[in-house]
This record gives sequence, structure tokens and C-alpha cells, in this order.
Amino acid sequence: MRVHVLQHVPFEGLGSIERWLSKQGASLTYTRFYETADLPMTEAVDFVVALGGPMSVNDEIELPWLVQEKRFLARAVQEGKAVLGICLGAQLLASALGSRVYRGPFKEIGWFPVRGEPAVSGSFAFPANINVFHWHGETFDLPASSVHLASSEGCRNQAFQVDRRVLGLQFHLETTPESAGAIISECSHELVPDRFIQTAEYLRAVPRSEYVGINTLMDRVLSYLTRSGA
Repeated sequence: MRVHVLQHVPFEGLGSIERWLSKQGASLTYTRFYETADLPMTEAVDFVVALGGPMSVNDEIELPWLVQEKRFLARAVQEGKAVLGICLGAQLLASALGSRVYRGPFKEIGWFPVRGEPAVSGSFAFPANINVFHWHGETFDLPASSVHLASSEGCRNQAFQVDRRVLGLQFHLETTPESAGAIISECSHELVPDRFIQTAEYLRAVPRSEYVGINTLMDRVLSYLTRSGA
């Protein structure tokens, strides 16, 4: 399995996904946009993982590589590749598929529940209710022909699926205590009092068992996307 990772900042990496891919014997390549915008040919890739980042998908003038990244994601979807977008990655995926990305009604930063939407035959089924890690201020309209998979009190469109091999997740299931610590350190200025923003002290005190739960769900997501031999 040839996996290409789209990474936007050094402090938002694969987290628990790296362990799962290692167990599958996957080969990994990266485009680290904070270093270079070079992208591979989609023919050389089986599975694309687009990670998070603090920028907006609408910052194309300041960050012109966003245009190339969206085109790359659109081609990967069109060619039937497995694609997973996480947070910014989900927003990029939605934008690449023609949907609007914009400021959400609330910032969500911390551990808040998402609700799985009623399952559609063949689509990924999220739990009815699960506490997950969030760090986002923007949201997206659902792409045409997508299946709505999850929602939350603060943000309706939390997850979507296109066809059988493409998932966009607004929240982070890959987060580990170490990766949470990195984003807290780098983005602590965003932790201002608000309805869906928790404090750094609260976030640092979350028990490891919470991370085990979301990482296990991420393993299920990865198995689902690659089940046909990506």
C-alpha cells in the first residue's frame, strides 16, 4: 500500500495513523507544504491522507499551493483512490469537490461529543455518541452526492463520505497525548473562553484512555477505507 501524506505544519502529524500503517507494511511519502509544494503523480499513490493545519482553505493568495493541493485531491477522488481528510484536510477535500468552506458558528477546541448520523447502506457507521478531539473554527457544506456521517452541537457537518473510499472528518481521531501536547503548545493563543473551547489545563489532564478510544475508531476508519486492497 503506497500512502501519500499531505502535511501542512510540523506539529500536526499522523499520530496514531502512523502505527496502523506500519502494521500494514505501508510505504509512506510526504508533501510537507511548509517545506515544498511538490506533489506526486496520483498514479503512484494508493491512499492519500490530508492532515490538519491552522490555515484556511480560502487563503489561496497567501498560500498558492492550496490550489495545487485541491486539484491533487480532486484527481485522487476521481481516480478511485482511498482518501482521508482530517480537519483542514476535510475542508480541503470538501472545497476540492466544489463545496463552500467558511467560518463556523462556533470554534470547537477540546473534547466534545459527535453523534453518528443514521447509517446508509455501505457507508461508514459512527457510534451514536462518542467524545472526540476537535480543533477548528471553520466548517463546510457537504459535497454533492456525499453521505452525512456525523454532527455535533457546535457544528452540524462533522463527517462525510463520497462513494466508498473517501472520508472527510472535521475532528481528530488520530490524536495522541503527545500530538495533543504539540498543538496545545503551538496554538495556545486560540484557547480563549468560549462555549466550545476548553482550557489548556483541562486538555493536558485528559486521561490516556480517551485517546485509546478515538485511536481505536481511527483504526476502524483506516480498515474501512483500505479494505479493497488500496
